[in-house]
Amino acid sequence: MDTRGRRAWPARGAVVVALLLVLVSCGCQPGGDEEGGRGAESPSPSPTASPFTGEAGVEAGPVLAVKIDNVRPARPHTGVEDADLVYAERVESGLSRLVAVYSGRLPERVGPVRSARESDLELLEQFGRPALGYSGVQSRLRPLLEAASLYPVPPSAAPEAYARGGDRPAPHNLYLRPEAALAAAPRASTAADIGFVFDERRPAGGEARERHTVRYPAAAFGFEWSSGEGRWLVSLDGEPAVGTAGVRLSAATVVVQYVTVRGSDFRDRGGNVTPYTETVGSGDALVLRDGHAYRARWERPTASTGTRFSSPDGSPLPFAVGPVWVVLTSADRD
Repeated sequence: MDTRGRRAWPARGAVVVALLLVLVSCGCQPGGDEEGGRGAESPSPSPTASPFTGEAGVEAGPVLAVKIDNVRPARPHTGVEDADLVYAERVESGLSRLVAVYSGRLPERVGPVRSARESDLELLEQFGRPALGYSGVQSRLRPLLEAASLYPVPPSAAPEAYARGGDRPAPHNLYLRPEAALAAAPRASTAADIGFVFDERRPAGGEARERHTVRYPAAAFGFEWSSGEGRWLVSLDGEPAVGTAGVRLSAATVVVQYVTVRGSDFRDRGGNVTPYTETVGSGDALVLRDGHAYRARWERPTASTGTRFSSPDGSPLPFAVGPVWVVLTSADRD
């Protein structure tokens, strides 16, 4: 057996062993730094997580917002259960509409789709420049919408993205194909931080609560905690909200955001003033997660920044991981 070079091993080996013992005793590793004891290689990157839901392993995709009809003849909805975020907002006559926001995970179709409002422009600017699917807009608002920080995708701009359904009468039967809508807006912003913080662990405090209802003058949103599903089950105008796929609409976190709702300079065809919902500024909020209600404060300094939610002590208030519903309601109503 060849033993060349092995005679020097005892001397060199003793030095190496001694060095290893020193490194072990100080908690270091060969080639490591002084802080954290990590080796020369870069640490493994943390798993990707959706900035909208906090779900791990979700690749950020382009942002698509869709304006959803929400009167009784428009239900059941299609594809809303797949949204990362759902915003509820007031429209004329005290009724409501939804803005469903998608990124990365797209259903086959979404709807029924209805027209955009001035408030949508301010609300959506926090997403950068998202694509917006909507059925139309009144002529006076069109220049503002076209100048806004978004990519308008109405039927006139992407007819291949829309189709009428035969299950209900117009105007409650217009549906959007999300993939086709994003193909018409190839430069839509990729999902990024909009101020939300997520943690699977429920924060301390809060008040145990099984249900909560938010009322508009002519609409109501109900949320009932299901410990079995770990979600808040959604009801609309007192009826369980079940989509056309047979799935109950639900959310891991529900945010009741108290805002200023004032009259705008626009009216609908019947002469009713269009409400303007202010989402820039600050105010109170109620955050529902894990069967508990937390008093909070919201702050959004400018239209181009996200909305931060904090506990009374000023620390960030984390949401539960999963879809989020945000109900925008007047500060003088609940």
